Amino acid sequence: MPSPKHDNLTNTRSKATRPPVPRPQIVRTDPLNHFNSAVFLWGSIWLAWLLSMLPWRSWPYAPDILLLVIAFWCTHGAGRIGLATAFIFGMLIDVHDAGPFGQHALIYTLIAYGAEALHRRLLRFELWGQCLHMLPIFVLSSMAGIMVCAWLAGAWPGWSWAISAGFTALCWPFVGWLLLIPQRRRADVEVNSV
Repeated sequence: MPSPKHDNLTNTRSKATRPPVPRPQIVRTDPLNHFNSAVFLWGSIWLAWLLSMLPWRSWPYAPDILLLVIAFWCTHGAGRIGLATAFIFGMLIDVHDAGPFGQHALIYTLIAYGAEALHRRLLRFELWGQCLHMLPIFVLSSMAGIMVCAWLAGAWPGWSWAISAGFTALCWPFVGWLLLIPQRRRADVEVNSV
């Protein structure tokens, strides 16, 4: 049987060879990566939906502000806004427009999926870089929805949808700047408080 003195010596050696436990440190994240409050997020979607009810949407080249806001929050508020939200608001727009039922729901869902699939990559870029990445998503998703409706109607609606998708992508930096203002204000308060 080993002596108790020998056991204490072995325990001391094993403790000395183990690496020390690192001390906990405060991790400061980038203030622009904080999740937005649910009130602001859903309020901005609700406001965009109300803007979509105005008659200016009947202009064929009009950008889809509701789609833009939903895609923006799918990218910047990942996990809070998803495909179900895009589908529901797409159905609401379909009911409002009295067009083919499901056209906007399909387009909104495809764009929300594209925004969620690329959200990690998009967050590495400034808003203009994000605009360039979202342009093909807006155009291809709109083309898919338009092709289904053209097949059902038996007539091609023209290319105004592509110009509208381009205008929607060009509005990305401006809408993004507006939606990120509250986060910038919070960052200014945190910098001034230090």
